[in-house]
Amino acid sequence: MAFLSDTLARVKPSPTIAVTNKARELAAAGRDIIGLGAGEPDFDTPENIKIAAKRAIDEGRTKYTAVDGIPELKAAIVAKFKRENGLSYTPAQVTVGSGGKQVLYNALVATLNPGDEVIIPAPYWVSYPDMVLLAGGTPVFVEGPMQTGYKITAEQLEAAITPRTKWLIFNSPSNPTGAGYSAAELKRLTDVLMRHPHVWVMSDDMYEHLAFGDFKFATPAQVEPGLYERTLTCNGVSKAYAMTGWRIGYAAGPEALIKAIAKVQSQSTSNPCSISQYAALEALNGPQDYIATSRAAFERRRDLVVTALNTCPGIVCPVPEGAFYVYPSVAGCIGKTSAEGAHIVDDEAFAAALLEETGVAVVFGAAFGLSPNFRISYATSDTALIEACARIKRFCEGLR
Repeated sequence: MAFLSDTLARVKPSPTIAVTNKARELAAAGRDIIGLGAGEPDFDTPENIKIAAKRAIDEGRTKYTAVDGIPELKAAIVAKFKRENGLSYTPAQVTVGSGGKQVLYNALVATLNPGDEVIIPAPYWVSYPDMVLLAGGTPVFVEGPMQTGYKITAEQLEAAITPRTKWLIFNSPSNPTGAGYSAAELKRLTDVLMRHPHVWVMSDDMYEHLAFGDFKFATPAQVEPGLYERTLTCNGVSKAYAMTGWRIGYAAGPEALIKAIAKVQSQSTSNPCSISQYAALEALNGPQDYIATSRAAFERRRDLVVTALNTCPGIVCPVPEGAFYVYPSVAGCIGKTSAEGAHIVDDEAFAAALLEETGVAVVFGAAFGLSPNFRISYATSDTALIEACARIKRFCEGLR
């Protein structure tokens, strides 16, 4: 349409949301669908958090709040960063937004000028490049292949930095791969960044609490204190506390940047939902038992899915360090034809045929910047995962 902006033409709708919506439509039409597209814990929000939200309603905490968060929640976030990450911030260095995505977007809008480059390791969360484009910047992709555990090297990072680089977006454990950088691996990257003082770091730590086995989570400003003044450490309550729909994300960083983020938010959404803020306050300050319980469930599901997928002809599935995703390669399936005649020319064709012929909805790898792969979110029941993997295996066995 002629009246739409040129900027909008540069971006595309979220593929993960598109897959989820397609699965819902097919299910509503009576198809037997197993949706593995949404990155959303299937557990309910813990009871103490729901009680805190109801109490906030009953106490009339339903008015506008400060644009970027109530003081109590900011104080809880300061305490969280100190307690869990060894990072010291003041409330003036903290911002709260309507979900982690808004915080990232606000920061990009507040800082990017035309021509500014943002380094994004691939595979990447589908929204990173499009948020950069919407904010007027240029995404620069650095590919971390399966052979390196879906992680980029210090040499690759060094080669990608130019005088126009403004940000590195860093995500560990990763969506879509579940890959996690150890403190030693991260230190090699931060050593590069210390040589380039014009590059800032946006660390998306949303999956911090979903770290499995011997893997220990670390965040850039913790590993390299020299980056503290140019790092925005981002997090939220969505994944850690099964609060995706509550829409609360937060970040901490230099006070001037936090003020700029608040300025953007003041002219877009204003404050995050007041009730959700009081719920998030309880999440951070209340009992933390839920985290260990859900982590154990997700780790069990990870092992279930990895084991099952590695029995499928043409599929190779690495073991991720965290989050609740696997990112298997389907290189061995490309060029074949499905039992119902679909030509598997790429991972998008694989995912489309899988959905059509088996009712299993996954997101194709090209959406995340690395092919030929697909992403499964195993944040669903064991029963659904077992059945989905059995269908995927039958589908792969039918390829010729």
